[in-house]
Amino acid sequence: MNILIAYLSYSGNTEEVATFIHNRLIDDGLHVDMHEIGIDPFVDVSRYDYLFLGTFTWEEGATPDEVKDFVREVGYKPENVAVFGTGDTQFGGDALFCKAAEKLAIFYNSKWEPLKIEQSPRGYQEQRIDYWLEGVLQDVKSFA
Repeated sequence: MNILIAYLSYSGNTEEVATFIHNRLIDDGLHVDMHEIGIDPFVDVSRYDYLFLGTFTWEEGATPDEVKDFVREVGYKPENVAVFGTGDTQFGGDALFCKAAEKLAIFYNSKWEPLKIEQSPRGYQEQRIDYWLEGVLQDVKSFA
């Protein structure tokens, strides 16, 4: 089984979440590749069984252009997409918090609620990532 974690990060928060997820999946013995959207050359998503897609929320609840470009380049909607996002409730409150992650989860008809992390995933939020991953990994392991 092949898993891709594709993410966009400006401040480093989304990259930290992606790395955390990567390390947990590797610890579970899974094959995982990382792809930094907007930096790495385009990757053929069809080679992967699962896609973890990470983004931050831009401006007033917008999905960053680089993530939209990535979605267009993929050209189809993979079946198994788990979305994670970082945000900051001080910009727009709860209504806009991680709105880009919510939009992507809806767009991909994701089986899983998007993971939403306030700024950096360090500390207590690592437990939130682990809990979310448990739900996703139940499906991943049953697929293997």
